Amino acid sequence: MKTILILLFLSVFTISAYGQDKNNYVYFNKLIELGGSDYVIATIENVGKMFSVKSKYLLFINTRNGQSKQVDFTKDASIEKIEQIRIDSLQINKVLVAARTVNLDENKHIDWNDPVQVIIISADGQEKVQLTEDKFFVSTWIINNHTGNMVVTGHYDSNNNGKYDKTDKSEILLYDLKTLKLISKI
Repeated sequence: MKTILILLFLSVFTISAYGQDKNNYVYFNKLIELGGSDYVIATIENVGKMFSVKSKYLLFINTRNGQSKQVDFTKDASIEKIEQIRIDSLQINKVLVAARTVNLDENKHIDWNDPVQVIIISADGQEKVQLTEDKFFVSTWIINNHTGNMVVTGHYDSNNNGKYDKTDKSEILLYDLKTLKLISKI
């Protein structure tokens, strides 16, 4: 009886080991057309065994010639919002990405307690600039279409503990979207 149980256990183990999927899967989560350009953005997750994410990126596809540019993010990043910023009168055509890309509290992975950063990417995917600092927790933002400036609200982790508490300082940041530079802190 003991021998039969051991053989049964080994056969079940062998079947389950051979039955595992050894392929990676690519998920195209969203396609976004960028107005005023030849580009479309595809959000892509490369998933392996047990649905573990192997890589996460945005693919900027030139619909005129088929060329593409991959913009990588960390595998456990959380891309929360992708928004086109297009102000023709100021020759601004960029992509705003709000994402959690830094494990500030240094636990096992990036989660809801980590800050959202604002990242600006050119419409062709060639230039990627993180506007907000890693320790700045972005709350909201708005873009003034007349000046081409962006106002970002949030708080700065001033005591370096990786979370929002009483000692952290709330700030309003003003960025120039043409130069991608901080104009002032309010």
